[in-house]
This record gives sequence, structure tokens and C-alpha cells, in this order.
Amino acid sequence: MKRRIRTRARAHLRRVPLRLRLRRTRGRLLRRLLIAAVLLIASLCTAAVVAYRLTDIPEPHPETVTQSTVFVDDKGSYLGRRGPVDRQEVPLSQVPRYVQDAVIAAENRSFRTDDGVSPRAIARAVLASLTGGERQGGSTITQQYVKNALLSPEQSLSRKAREALIAIKLDRTRSKDDILAGYLNTVYFGRGSAGIQAASRNYFGVDTRNLTVSQGAALASIVNIPSYYEKAGSDPTVTATLKARWTWVLDAMTASGTITARQRAEAAFPAFRFYPPGTTEGQRQYMIDVAAKEAADRLGITEDQLARGGYTVHTTFDLTLQDATTEAVKNLKAGKTSKGGKATTLHTAVVAIKPGDGAVKLLYGGSDYARQPFNDAVGGAVEAGTALDPFNKVRLTAPLTDLRKTPAPTPLKLASAYATVAANGVYAAPYTITKITRNGRQVYTAHPDTRRLLDERDAFMVNAQMSKPFAEGISSPPTAQKTPQTSFTAGAGGGITRRTIWSTTLDPQLTLTVTLFADRPGKKKNTTTPAQLPNDPPPAESAEETAAQIWRLATAGTG
Repeated sequence: MKRRIRTRARAHLRRVPLRLRLRRTRGRLLRRLLIAAVLLIASLCTAAVVAYRLTDIPEPHPETVTQSTVFVDDKGSYLGRRGPVDRQEVPLSQVPRYVQDAVIAAENRSFRTDDGVSPRAIARAVLASLTGGERQGGSTITQQYVKNALLSPEQSLSRKAREALIAIKLDRTRSKDDILAGYLNTVYFGRGSAGIQAASRNYFGVDTRNLTVSQGAALASIVNIPSYYEKAGSDPTVTATLKARWTWVLDAMTASGTITARQRAEAAFPAFRFYPPGTTEGQRQYMIDVAAKEAADRLGITEDQLARGGYTVHTTFDLTLQDATTEAVKNLKAGKTSKGGKATTLHTAVVAIKPGDGAVKLLYGGSDYARQPFNDAVGGAVEAGTALDPFNKVRLTAPLTDLRKTPAPTPLKLASAYATVAANGVYAAPYTITKITRNGRQVYTAHPDTRRLLDERDAFMVNAQMSKPFAEGISSPPTAQKTPQTSFTAGAGGGITRRTIWSTTLDPQLTLTVTLFADRPGKKKNTTTPAQLPNDPPPAESAEETAAQIWRLATAGTG
């Protein structure tokens, strides 16, 4: 009986249209769906809260906190760096507000008000990962900082989710200024520059605090595709593309009110340092070698510790004079000849020292650091010949006595000896570092090491001897007697076998020594022996003319 009733009921339901059955059960289905949705949302929220609480903000990668040490010349111009990464941290206070606003306009206009993430960008990234589509960008500045400094560059859905959680936590636990400072100090700008300070120097040759509105907008534009835009200024196509983006950034800044209409009208597309760098920049490594060794000694650390320490080393060098000297010296005939099947190579070393102080203003150690890292100016043992003859009739004390003990002094030591004469007998130990700073704090200041080694009478005698003919027909230039400085040219070897030419010019403000010498491979491997200087052009004339040219450059405008 019951079986027949159930069978009739089923038959009745089959006769009821589906639409009516759904209408009768709609309320129950909606309630079930609503409960399921609430449970799903609650589960997701619970999972998100748990994940958020379990997520820690990781420490930055070691390579993102490693800083290079930067070397600058006596006027603060960028000389070069040492370290595995070209990066120096600067506080946000040293980044002009308009530069900060330019980066925000280019990369994340809602940065000041968002929660550290962009839901729309995250949705695009999730969709692309699920569908196998093209990888999506559009991350906030906070997310970019997390990705660059705290996480691996892996492109996966799990890493993107972790990036978002850390970005949210970072936004809630740190100020926007702290996040922006971290981003600006780690983001890559091209030209090997990690962080805005390195980028400011590599693109424009200035510190971050000295960037103009136009330069700041250009750097902000470069962040988008740094490996492409790094050729700006040397590649016309890249420059034109960057200019269009630069215009877009400035227009956005004007629209948001972060710069005025007048600032926008006055903005001109900036000039960039040429890239890749020229030959004179490679030559600067000779100076950096000497300064790095001295700086490490002064701080009591290794050169590797110095390179990774984020120091700014202020040197005594005059970079403008150094680059001009590089140009002047390269015009000297290379002088590669052959004798007995062995090539003879001409070397040039130039040193300029401030008498009575010891500051080394100029240090030219070779023509090509990549080919010859050995510095002829500070390490080259060069035949003295008659270069020391003016000292023969005076009594010398240490360290000048060392000159008589060796037949081959270095150009630096010889220039230092003549600087003593220029300072009326006061010897000053040569130095290349004026001060060293780190994180805005001065950690070393140079104090000239001076002492009297010659009395004024002996100094006068040496100076007088310099004005007399010396070295088998080589003598001071004819104008030497008519000018405040004294010039003296001497050599080693005689007749057609001359091997070294020294030319020294001095006055109370500067002592300049130019040395020409030649060598050829020795009998043993990796050794050299002195060789004859090429006779065309005459080496004495070449040395004197080069010295006179550099002297004019060094003393221009000094009266």
C-alpha cells in the first residue's frame, strides 16, 4: 500500500512543471546559497586574517642593503665608486619633494592614500596566472619595494599573494615616508644604479639633493624600463621615447598640483651624461686605487670593507685638470718601436702637489687602466738620471735622503721633494684624502703632516740650481727666468740612448712633474727593462711642452 502511494506521488511530481517546482523551493535554495556564500566569505576572511597574522615582514636581501663607497674630487664632483653594487642610501629629507612627487606620478599616483596594494592590479595578475596570459604589472610602490628588497623576483600566484600581504602589513606598520625612502634607495634606474643617489650621479653628475624638477621627472620616467632608457642622451630613439614619457610625468604633476604651471613651463628636457662612459673615466681608476688604499688605512679597515661600507671619500684631486691632462697626454706619440724583436713602449706619469700642504691635485698613472692597472705615478721606479742634481750641494734628511739611496725614485716621491723646495724647505707628506663621511657624519678629517727638512738657504740654492743648464744640453725653458715659477728638465741616459725625461715646474702654489720613460720586455717572463725613448719627436721637447700645457691648465685663473 505504502509503495503504491509513493509511486503515485512521484508520478504526480513528474507531471508538475520544473518551473513550478523551482518556484516552490526557491526560498529554500536561496537560503542554502546564502549560507554557503556566508560560510565561504567567512572562511576566506578567516584564512586571510590567519595568513596576515602569520606573515612576517622579512629583512631586506643583503644585496639591497649593501652600499658602495663613492669618491669625489676636491669640488665634490663624482669621481667613481668601489663596491659590488652601485648604491648609496640617502634619507628622504635629501630627496626634493618634487622628485618624490615625480616618482609617485610615474609609478603609483594613489601612493599617499592607498593601503599598499592595488586590488585591480592583483585581480589582473591572478587572472593572467590562471589563464596563462601575459604577466601583469601595475603594482603599487609598496608592492614594488616588497618585491625588489624583501622577496625573490619569482613570478607565481603564491609569491604575488605573499607580496600583497606583506605590502598591507608594511603599510599599516610603517609610515609612507619610510616606505618611499626604502623604495627610492633600492629601485633600479639603469646604468648600474641601484637607488636614486647613484642614479643622480650616473645620469646627471649631481647629488640627489641637487636634482632639478626636470631631472627628477626624467629619473622617475626611467624607472619604467631602466635597461632601455639608460641610453638616453646617446641614442636618439631612446632619448625621444624618454622625452615623451617625461612630458607625461610633468603633465601629471601639474594636474595634481605638485608643481605649478610656471614650473611646468620652465621645465626643459635635461642633458644626460654620455653613456657608456668615455676613456677618461677608466683612467680615473688610477686615482681611486690610491685614494681607496689611503682611506682604508685611515679608517683601520680593509679595502673590501671600505668598498661595502657606504662611505663618501672626498679626495684632493682636481677632476677637471685630470681629464684635461688625459687629453693632453694622449697626443704624445705612443712610440712603439722594435729593437731585437721586442716592442718598446712609452710611458707617461704626471703628478701635481700643493707645496707646504701635500695635497695631490693631479695623478696621471697610465693611459689605459684596463690594459695596465699598475700606476706609474706612484709605483713606477723611474731612472733618476740628473733629475736629482739640484739637491747635490745641500744636506738632506729623511725622507728626502731616500732619494739618494735609490737610482729609480717614483714620480710621486720626486714631485714631493721639489714641492719641499717650493715651500721654502717645508716638507709635506703627500695625501689624497681630505675627509671621509658616512650617513652624513664625518668619520675622518685630514691634517697635513708637515716638517722642515731644508733651511730656507738650502731651498733657495736648489731653486737656483734648477735654473741652470743640466743633463747634457737639456735645460729649463727660456721663459723660466721671466716668470714666477721655476722649470727644470733633466734626463737619464745621454745622446741617442736617453731612457727617461723628467720635467718639473714649481712655484709656491703648485709643483708639477711630468715623466716620460720607455721600457721593453725583459729576459724573464713578466719583467721589463729600460729602453731608449723614441727620438721623433724629441722627448725633451715633448716633456717640456706637455708640462707647460698642463701648467697653464692648472694655474689658469689663479693670477
